[in-house]
Amino acid sequence: MPTSHDRRRPPGPRASKGHDVSTPARTPEAGRPVRLGLRENWPQFTLLVIVNIAVGGLVGLERTTVPLIGSEIFGLTSDLVVFSFIIAFGVTKALTNLAAGALTARFRRKQLLLAGWLLGIPVPFVLAWAPSWGWIIAANVLLGVNQGLTWSMTVNMKIDLVGPARRGLATGLNEAAGYVAVGATALATGYLATAHGLRPAPELIGVVFVVAGLGLSLVVRDTAAHLALELAQHPKPAPAAEPTGPATEPTGLATAFALTSWRDRSLRGASQAGLVNNLNDGLTWGVFPLLFTDHGLGLAAVGLIKGLYPILWGLGQIPTGHLADRIGRKPLIVTGMLVQAAGFVLALALLNWPLLAGILSAVALGIGTAMVYPALIAAVSDHAHPTWRANALGTYRFWRDIGYAAGALIAGILGDTLGLNSTVIAAAVLTAGSGLLAARWITDHHTTTSHKTDQVPASLTGRRLSPRTRRGR
Repeated sequence: MPTSHDRRRPPGPRASKGHDVSTPARTPEAGRPVRLGLRENWPQFTLLVIVNIAVGGLVGLERTTVPLIGSEIFGLTSDLVVFSFIIAFGVTKALTNLAAGALTARFRRKQLLLAGWLLGIPVPFVLAWAPSWGWIIAANVLLGVNQGLTWSMTVNMKIDLVGPARRGLATGLNEAAGYVAVGATALATGYLATAHGLRPAPELIGVVFVVAGLGLSLVVRDTAAHLALELAQHPKPAPAAEPTGPATEPTGLATAFALTSWRDRSLRGASQAGLVNNLNDGLTWGVFPLLFTDHGLGLAAVGLIKGLYPILWGLGQIPTGHLADRIGRKPLIVTGMLVQAAGFVLALALLNWPLLAGILSAVALGIGTAMVYPALIAAVSDHAHPTWRANALGTYRFWRDIGYAAGALIAGILGDTLGLNSTVIAAAVLTAGSGLLAARWITDHHTTTSHKTDQVPASLTGRRLSPRTRRGR
């Protein structure tokens, strides 16, 4: 069985009993010193930002045109069937995110990044020339695996590079790069579709993203040594092996999944907020092109709306990621969810003026999502020990991206039975409720002196909780 490269200590001085490392460790490559920090690792960090631009660009191909390909080229009349490609994408990406955390115990992050790009090669070609809707769904299965591996690895590698002090900014820059690319590609495909038709020209720009992403991933360096250095400097020791788990995997996926999904209040709050956040994205991905074309807008206008939302979502994460490091994660998460709910209200309230409704809704959704996205990833990272952080992030991203499928499923069922307007109302109610749950459950890591995951959960150390401690959870 291959050993974990992520947990391997790089050559260099051993940590003392208090985990103080006085001099930097070194990587195997020519004794290069390893330091944590954005400034110290800016060349590799910048390269990973560019890789994530390609990741976002590939999924951005679908934002404007694919729902209309289903209804206009393949003649689909059921909203649920049209949105089935989003369900396939969301379920596959969610499962890949979950597996990615466990796979990092067996493979290097760079290996998984490359595997994701190899699986993404067929996607633009299938979207451009698929002979039936089933091929579109199959392409989205591949796209889900591609996005799950590549996006997961870029965010994990950036967090490895910068260390704990700048996680909010690191995740903000990562998500900003990806979602600005999503928005720019959605905007570009809208204009290309207006000039050249729904296929194949808009989809073939994806070839550029695949070539760039794969090529740059070949030259990026793995971050196993940076993770090992953070482990050596961490103020709390790594958890002991679970009595029921294999000795080679002391912080297994099952335990991390349980902690992140429901047993830890803060991680549970982050997971549900992430799910509803991407439920909104999945719902608008399918509903907005159909809703606004039904109200008279053309492809270029729809492309503007679908592009503006992720562009603001992306650019906004640079200041909000930095702000999350300064004021905490919770204020941004709660406020951002409520702003998103207001965006859906604007979409319906102003629908008699569809372009205005679409633009204002996109602005509110983009700003609200920008507030939430980096804060949620940073919050999960805060509440997870480095030894099981990849599994915690994988679990969070599983629930977050199940939101794509949930949003498309809700939109399809409500759209077929009650009309597309009802889907927007449902999204507003769910989003406001999620913000209130986040306010109740999430505790900012730096505002408490004895957070339970800082103390390393008993389930990850093999110790039993007393009844009083269990009730306190």
